[in-house]
Amino acid sequence: MPPLARAEPGSLLPRLISAIVLAPVPIAAIWFGWPWLPLLIALAAAVLAWEWSRLCRGGLLGTSGAALIAAVVAATGAAAFWGLAAGAAVAFAGAALVWITARLCRDREPGWIAFGGLWVALPCVLLLWLAGNESAGRVMLLWLFAVVWATDIGAYAVGRRVGGPRLAPRWSPGKTWAGLAGGAGAAALAGWITGHVLGIAPALPLVMVSTGLAVVEQFGDLAESMAKRRFGVKDSSGLIPGHGGLLDRVDGLLAVIPVVALLTVINGGGLLSWR
Repeated sequence: MPPLARAEPGSLLPRLISAIVLAPVPIAAIWFGWPWLPLLIALAAAVLAWEWSRLCRGGLLGTSGAALIAAVVAATGAAAFWGLAAGAAVAFAGAALVWITARLCRDREPGWIAFGGLWVALPCVLLLWLAGNESAGRVMLLWLFAVVWATDIGAYAVGRRVGGPRLAPRWSPGKTWAGLAGGAGAAALAGWITGHVLGIAPALPLVMVSTGLAVVEQFGDLAESMAKRRFGVKDSSGLIPGHGGLLDRVDGLLAVIPVVALLTVINGGGLLSWR
């Protein structure tokens, strides 16, 4: 029988306060678009790269960490000015350069450090590509962020209150199947609400996609938990009260963005029927 997690009160209030304080910044950047959205994404990419390099290098930045920051910012800039192909090319080239730098600096985990370049840069590049859809970019991003935020809060609240069987005890002892269900339910509700508020139709496919993305978001969260467990780190940093670092806050988002981009391509440039 899988190990059980006990129900705990947790620290939901600081998480909610942090979300309320931070949410207006990306919402405003999405709404006003250029140049604010690319600037915010570039800044976030730099912070994420800084946190990832410190996670992999025992709290130190180092030369490879500086190269990682430069690589993800360059990829974001290339995507902002020259589009998806340029951004992706710079992301892969930057990851290769980071790996070479880490090897030359004799870092213990050059592959992990370089992987962080792709994990951060590619979602940033794809997010700018999604935002570039003139007819639906703004609406799609607002819906996407609402679903991810709802998943994170719903999973935390239900998982802490209910407890029960753990989702992946070897990766993250605190995450439970109840939390996954709570996150999926919150995402479905967020998808339905944003669909009505933003005028997205039809509602049922939107709710179904939102629920599926909640599962993707949770496994993105688990992926970062696995990395933190490997390097013996509790949080990526202490920037955000109740969350730890920015990477702890957006790890699920980094997993969701490529899936949304793939679904957009499959559906011929529009994830859903937008009105």
